[in-house]
Amino acid sequence: MTNKQLGIIGLSMAINYFTINGYTVCLPINDTQWYDLIIEKDGIIETVQCKCTDTDTGSIDLRSTGGTNGSVYDNVIEHDQLNWLFCVDKNRKCFLIPVKDLIENNIHRSIRLRYDRTTNGQGFQTFSYLLNV
Repeated sequence: MTNKQLGIIGLSMAINYFTINGYTVCLPINDTQWYDLIIEKDGIIETVQCKCTDTDTGSIDLRSTGGTNGSVYDNVIEHDQLNWLFCVDKNRKCFLIPVKDLIENNIHRSIRLRYDRTTNGQGFQTFSYLLNV
């Protein structure tokens, strides 16, 4: 699956999740923003970045790379106005992670989506952000 297809899956599953849960979902006209969606519920407006992975490890890179040399051009964590990271793994399980939790745990490069606590209890515990959808 291409990165573009994975991006479409992540975005469409996020739109589905927020719509079902009573949010108004707004899509930007272009894709040059640091967020993928704006959501609103009860007068509260928040921003969402969507990520999807097809890796066996459930690895989500928080950095965006591209161009001719594949260099890093952006990082989710660098935008303190970003509220949520919506992630989808290869089994199409969804995770909704507050970006402030990533910042507080000093997570800047990547996370691994897990369904259970790590055996040693260390590392960022993404299982606690798993959605029941």
